[in-house]
Amino acid sequence: MKILLAVLVSLPLITALVRIPLIRSPSIKQQLRARGEFYQFMKDHQADIFAQRYLHCYPPDSLVGFTTEKLHDYMNAQYYGVVSVGTPPQTFTVVFDTGSSNFWIPSCYCTSEACKNRPNFKSFLSQTYVHVGQPFFLQYGTGQLLGISAKETVKISNISVEAQDFGESVFEPGLTFVFAQFDGVMGLAYPSLAVGSELPVFDNMMKQELLEEPVFSFILNRGDNNEDGGELILGGIDHSLYKGFIHWAKVTEKKYWQIEVNNVKVQGQPVLCLDGCNAIVDSGTSLITGPLTEIIKLQQYIGATPTPYGEYVIDCRRLSSLPQITFTISGKEFTLTPEQYIIKESTREELVCVSGFQAMAVGSGDIPTWILGDVFMSGFYCIFDRGNDRVGFAKPVHKRNLLKNYRTD
Repeated sequence: MKILLAVLVSLPLITALVRIPLIRSPSIKQQLRARGEFYQFMKDHQADIFAQRYLHCYPPDSLVGFTTEKLHDYMNAQYYGVVSVGTPPQTFTVVFDTGSSNFWIPSCYCTSEACKNRPNFKSFLSQTYVHVGQPFFLQYGTGQLLGISAKETVKISNISVEAQDFGESVFEPGLTFVFAQFDGVMGLAYPSLAVGSELPVFDNMMKQELLEEPVFSFILNRGDNNEDGGELILGGIDHSLYKGFIHWAKVTEKKYWQIEVNNVKVQGQPVLCLDGCNAIVDSGTSLITGPLTEIIKLQQYIGATPTPYGEYVIDCRRLSSLPQITFTISGKEFTLTPEQYIIKESTREELVCVSGFQAMAVGSGDIPTWILGDVFMSGFYCIFDRGNDRVGFAKPVHKRNLLKNYRTD
């Protein structure tokens, strides 16, 4: 997995957009690769290996009925912003994640290595803390994160949300969270995706009438300036951040931000998702993922070759000759250039160009499901409209003007 306009805090209704600057730090993969430790890490931390090794450490009933989706590629998710929790406020960095619904931060009672060198929430210092005490479990690629539920005052920019459900993590699996630059995760998906009966933060904002409109939006930046990762805008649409028209796609299932894709084109020719497919717009997933057979075909089209650790790489010298990839959504084309779907990562010896596409099994229905993660979202101004249950995309206007490829014909 990202505060600046004044609002009239004396009124129950906020009358201006609220901005949360996003920071994009080097990803966990990039940090490991630069230190020459990536391949050894992948050997030791394959998906589910942590849970298999330490299954006996979990309570007997802890693995039933409490898990959300598995995130096999969350190591790159490094777009994050600042929130505060408690009275007086304690500050944390969180990934604003449209692919999950729970909000959690590390507890001072956390026993994991990941919690030792970052802020921990100290409930005994807060005047507004309410202990709920229900355990929660979130499934990640290296195992389960365990925590305890509570309620607190949460402040995002100048919005204060009272009695917000959240989780205090007491166990964070594997080394991935040790390398993470963020402290926790704030889910922005629908309530039906939440573990337990917790009400997501954005739903509480709507319930407490803290927003002018039930809408939030992202503009994500890529490039060398990590501090300027973009913005999360709460309460409406910033019309200065896009050109032309917003193209809307209806949410097909109120769980994830799931929409329909008509097809996927390579250099203008439909080659994948030919009968239509589902797509989840997910700010908490770094890459674009799809079904295994489809992704293998796509990697072949762009000339990417597999590594033993689930990645596909290309020769960086071929970057200018790679094809454009287009997702047709509700009849409109959204095109990514090679510079946008290829991720450059430095090692001790060389520059590595990694494909921004990855295979991942998502959903259980007959219709294939893709995830449009940060690689896709950074190409467009992305708007999430809870009032009308739709997702909007527009050609972005941001400092580096990264995209010039949104077709309006």
